[in-house]
Amino acid sequence: MSDHISGPRALADPIADITDVYAFPSPESPGRLVLVLNTLPMAKPSDLFSAGLMYRFRLRSLTPPTREGSGWQFVPGDEELVLDCVFGAPEHVSDQIAGPGAGQPDHEQQGTCLIPNGEQASFRVNAEEGGAGRGMRVFAGVRWDPFIMDARAALATIATRKLAFTDSGSIFLDGKNVLSIVVEIDTGFLPGGTLVGVVAETLTRGEFNVRIERVGRPEVKNMMLAPKDFDLVNRDLEIRDLYNMDDAFHLGDSYAGAYRARLDANLAFWDGLDGTMDWPIDGDGSHPLTDLILADYLVVDVTKPYVERGSFLEIELAARRGESHVTCGGRTLNDDVMDTIFTQLVNAGRGPTIRDGVDSATRPGTVSFPYLAAPNPNPPEPPEHH
Repeated sequence: MSDHISGPRALADPIADITDVYAFPSPESPGRLVLVLNTLPMAKPSDLFSAGLMYRFRLRSLTPPTREGSGWQFVPGDEELVLDCVFGAPEHVSDQIAGPGAGQPDHEQQGTCLIPNGEQASFRVNAEEGGAGRGMRVFAGVRWDPFIMDARAALATIATRKLAFTDSGSIFLDGKNVLSIVVEIDTGFLPGGTLVGVVAETLTRGEFNVRIERVGRPEVKNMMLAPKDFDLVNRDLEIRDLYNMDDAFHLGDSYAGAYRARLDANLAFWDGLDGTMDWPIDGDGSHPLTDLILADYLVVDVTKPYVERGSFLEIELAARRGESHVTCGGRTLNDDVMDTIFTQLVNAGRGPTIRDGVDSATRPGTVSFPYLAAPNPNPPEPPEHH
């Protein structure tokens, strides 16, 4: 599941667990970029955000590779836009206001999103209209989880070493909710350049900020870093919490070798599932996709218009071929990105599409703010962990 429950800390503190990140040009407001951070897997309709966390978007300009076959290196610039969203402690609402027996929450919460130049937007959690400031608007609240994937079949593929997808798949706990933060911001606030890298983080709030989670592309941690059996170098190492501590734009040297060993092994496993090796391994055992995965941020062209499907990884793959990209890239709510990911992992896009049997959410995203579908008032109960 995209980044749901992606490591021991996420399991221990799900309020800080980022489940998905999206970035795409606004379909209703040209000249604006939409950023989405989903957190708290399997949220209840009454759940609120943590007053002890900062929910952060980081954006940097990117310089694309200079020639065909020169790798995946979209080099991040030094200038960075940091957008932080913080929340107050929940406030009790009187029974008269809450409406006893009406199913209304008995607590409400205020939030603020701000950027370093002082611009900010304040809002009430779960208010459909959100809040607005100069050049941006923000929504935060419970929404239907839009992630599209047959997670059980993906995990069965890893366990059985055989593709376990079927023509008709199912979304794990379909109808579950998440806590969503949606920020729509004028592109004039962004670092200069056409291409922008986007990553989202949760951090402790206060004088000393500790990163709990970071997410760029989907399924990096759960599908590509979590499996241990194929990694002969670090077979006993749970690597995902270490990965979260590293800076997405400037990966440190301390654990880089461990990440590479894990990815080289796991990517080779995925590539071999169809009986052929479509990604030629380098002489030192490096997998060609490893550098792409470690540059773990969404790549968005803010000058291109919104497209519903097919933009995910299009910029990166076009650069690999030495061609110009044609879409906005990034990640939109209704793009079936897992089919794109599985197809690249298994056959490098040279064979048939590897479908997981799920093509859309039961309640897809919309083209109007706040873009995510309304929450499920009666979400399924999560399974118990023993």
